[in-house]
Amino acid sequence: MIVEGTVLRGPELDPIRGRVVVEDGAIAAVEEADVYSDDIVVPAFVNAHTHLGDSIAKEAGAGLSLDELVAPPDGLKHRLLRQASREETVAAMRRTLRLMGETGTAACIEFREGGVEGVEYMREAVADLPIEPVILGRETEAAMHASAGFGASGARDGDFGRLRNATRDAGKLFGIHAGERDPHDINPALDLDPDFLVHMVHPEPLHYERLADHDIPVVVCPRSNLVTGVGVPPIRELAERTTVALGTDNAMLNSPSMFREMEFAAKLADVPASEALKMATVNGAEIAGLNCGVVEPGRDARLLVLDGDSDNLAGARDVVRAVVRRAGAADVKNVVL
Repeated sequence: MIVEGTVLRGPELDPIRGRVVVEDGAIAAVEEADVYSDDIVVPAFVNAHTHLGDSIAKEAGAGLSLDELVAPPDGLKHRLLRQASREETVAAMRRTLRLMGETGTAACIEFREGGVEGVEYMREAVADLPIEPVILGRETEAAMHASAGFGASGARDGDFGRLRNATRDAGKLFGIHAGERDPHDINPALDLDPDFLVHMVHPEPLHYERLADHDIPVVVCPRSNLVTGVGVPPIRELAERTTVALGTDNAMLNSPSMFREMEFAAKLADVPASEALKMATVNGAEIAGLNCGVVEPGRDARLLVLDGDSDNLAGARDVVRAVVRRAGAADVKNVVL
C-alpha cells in the first residue's frame, strides 16, 4: 500500500511532499518525491484519556457539579452504569469506539470502571474494530491484572499505595487523576510515582518542579474541565516542563473527537501547532507504550489521510496549523488502521 501527498514525517511532524510505503501493517519507507496528490498524511490520533462506559448517558446531568456527575460511588455516571445492562453498555461503547476509528483515532487509554467485568465489557465492545484500547482496570487488583494496568480515581478517594506497588511489580501502567478540583491531591498522587497524571488543572509551583524533576507526563482534557466548571489546565506551562498528551475524558460530557480537543487546546493555550499535534499523536502513544503516533519506518501503519483539497483545507498556507486548528471529520478521506 502506498499513500501520497504532504506527509507530516517523524516525531517533529515535518511536512514533506512524498509517499508512505506500508507493508504488512508497518511503515516500510517514507520517501520524498514529486507527487500530485493534495492529501495530507498524518499519524492517527491517540486519545490518552477516556471513560467510554459513559456512552450510555450522553449529555446527561446538565447543571450538576463534578462530584455529582462522576464522584464514586454515587455520582450520576456510577448510578447509571450500575443500572445499565451489559448489552446496553457494550453496545453504547462500541458505537463510540466505531466513531473514534472512523475519525482517525488509532488508540485510547481507557480508565475502565466495573472491575474485571468492566474490562471484559471493553474487550467485547472493541472486538473486530481496528482501534486499539489500552485498558486500565479500576477498583480492584484483579482488574489491574486482567488489563494493561490500573487507572486510579484520585488520591482523595483512597490510599492507592498497595495497588501502585502491585501494578509496578506486574510491569504495567499506572495512571491517576490529580488536580482536577483543586491542588490538594496532587502531591499525594506524585508520591505514588505514577506513569502519568490526568487533568492537572490546579498545579502550584512545587508541583511544576516535581513534574519536571521526575519527568512525569500529564494528560489534559480541557473541554471536559470547562464543562464540569473546574477551570482549564495551564497547558503551555505544563508542556514547558513535561510531556503533555490530550484526552477527551468522559463520553457522557464530550464527544470523543480528537479534532475538537486538539483545536480547543491549541487555541486555548496558543501553543505551536506542531506541539498541539504531538499532544494528540506522538505523546499519547509514548505514554501508552504504543508503536504508533509517528510517521517513520518501523512504526505501525496507523495513519489518518485528510483531503487537502476539501473546501475547508484548500488554500492553507501552513499545513500543520490547518490540521490542528481547522481540520475535522468532514475532511477525513481515509483512515489506515
